[in-house]
Amino acid sequence: MATTIPTREEIVRKVSDLIPSLRKQSLWAEENRRLPEETIEALADAGVFKLRRPKHFGGYEADTTTLTEVATEIGRGCPSTAWVASVYWIPTWMACQFPDEVQEEVFATPDTRICGTLSPSAMATPVDGGITVNGKWGFISGAHHAHWQEIIAILVPPDGEPYPVMALVPLSDLLVMDDWDTSGLRGTGSISTFAKDLFVPQERVLPLPVVLSGQSASKRNANSPIYRAPLMPVAAASSTGAIVGMARGAMDVFLDRLPERKITYTNYDSQRDAPITHFQVAEAALKTDQAAFHAWRAGNLVDRKCEEGTEWKLEERARTRADVGSVIQLVKEAIGILANASGGTSIYKGIPIQRIYRDILTVNQHALMHPNTNFELYGRVLCGLEPNTLYI
Repeated sequence: MATTIPTREEIVRKVSDLIPSLRKQSLWAEENRRLPEETIEALADAGVFKLRRPKHFGGYEADTTTLTEVATEIGRGCPSTAWVASVYWIPTWMACQFPDEVQEEVFATPDTRICGTLSPSAMATPVDGGITVNGKWGFISGAHHAHWQEIIAILVPPDGEPYPVMALVPLSDLLVMDDWDTSGLRGTGSISTFAKDLFVPQERVLPLPVVLSGQSASKRNANSPIYRAPLMPVAAASSTGAIVGMARGAMDVFLDRLPERKITYTNYDSQRDAPITHFQVAEAALKTDQAAFHAWRAGNLVDRKCEEGTEWKLEERARTRADVGSVIQLVKEAIGILANASGGTSIYKGIPIQRIYRDILTVNQHALMHPNTNFELYGRVLCGLEPNTLYI
């Protein structure tokens, strides 16, 4: 299926045009704990769900740097929307590692949306023709609007050691529990899903270590640069744009309110005139710039390694995760400065800065993105030790 592929600039411009409507709909998303249908339709029209879809299925096969720029613009409008878009990109890339006949089924739907997880919180048993899965997966962002879910389970073979497997299942095959009621990223609809004696055919099952190491079962995607990489650097670098976008959005809304705000119990009738404000805005802007550098470095490394087709060094993999940790830490600090400078009125629900601050605090708690976890891993590798995790 041939398709006209827009340039990076065209895609970024389309999502930039969505910022006003995303900001308007973000309060609805917050209150209803999911994205509105209008937002999903707008993202589809802008081509967001085609970015990681193979070209032979009408997709764009966009590189990681494009994902970073697109997610940054979406994040300026609504952090929850940017998070969901980023989460869809990662399992979509993972689906492209499966045999081609599986992809034919998965990508038969236009603008296929795939949610997923990297957590092996279910058990799988080998059966004739495939596996049977039982278990639960939490934090499944975008599940309300997804067609498929990528799941991880621990397979217990009759002989040998248990190991994690990755599988693709239609969302309609899973039970759904709407248990997403949180302090931040409320609009992501990151609910829980369950499998009960779910049969998954063997062709839709891959050993997770194989995908983590960068091996693919797809023949049609074998020569496409974006699909020949280890999973974790791809997943990490695909997430950073949404985080940088949160900081940019926080600065936007802070500056919008600035001229009309006074500093109570002082002689400053406009907060814009106060030297402390100048320091705060400059510091937040510079931290955001630093975060954008780490996001760019992670994405650029993934794209370069994919183009070259060269083997990943252990230090490069660990540094990619460290870059993600740096993005989150710097953005959390930048948004914290702006939230602290926003005054008592900023605690009202209709003022976006408090919501953006809660969102970044929530991202900071993500198990694979927490700065402390990622810095420790990078430092461990730099010290000449083996990583103490498969997720690298």
